[in-house]
Amino acid sequence: MFAKQERSDIPGAVFGLAFWLGLTFAAAAVGAYASVNAKAFYEGLLRPEWAPPAWLFGPVWSVLYFMMGLAAFLVWRERGRRKVNAALCLYAGQLVLNALWTWLFFAWRSGSAAFAGICALWVLVLLTLVSFWKARALAGMLLAPYLVWVTFALFLSLATWQMNPSAL
Repeated sequence: MFAKQERSDIPGAVFGLAFWLGLTFAAAAVGAYASVNAKAFYEGLLRPEWAPPAWLFGPVWSVLYFMMGLAAFLVWRERGRRKVNAALCLYAGQLVLNALWTWLFFAWRSGSAAFAGICALWVLVLLTLVSFWKARALAGMLLAPYLVWVTFALFLSLATWQMNPSAL
């Protein structure tokens, strides 16, 4: 990853990586704050048979957030190319929606708003993936598991909302 860099550029790369990982995990923390008491709420909901156990979400999201931050860093490193700023703006937008979804579902318990939010998130993740891929293919590939997980979460959110209309 650093093979083409001059030695003097390494501190900038380290700072850039720390920035993008920090921004990504800051968005994760905002969402996590909304889900502090989510375990009891989630376990009290009717869920489809294919719903994963509550303990699985933390590890999956941790890996995905790391991959997302790394992807953003790789795109940021391509800042001399066209449309990199637009790609990073899409990335920031999807981070906001990602954090907002947790508030909509777990804190505010609004199934309809959470479903609308995750649909918008899915679109932004897809657009981000495509724009990242154009800037650097590896960055787009790093977002592919995230898109798969958000797709799964979209259907899980819809099913859970429909099975719990009075709770959501």
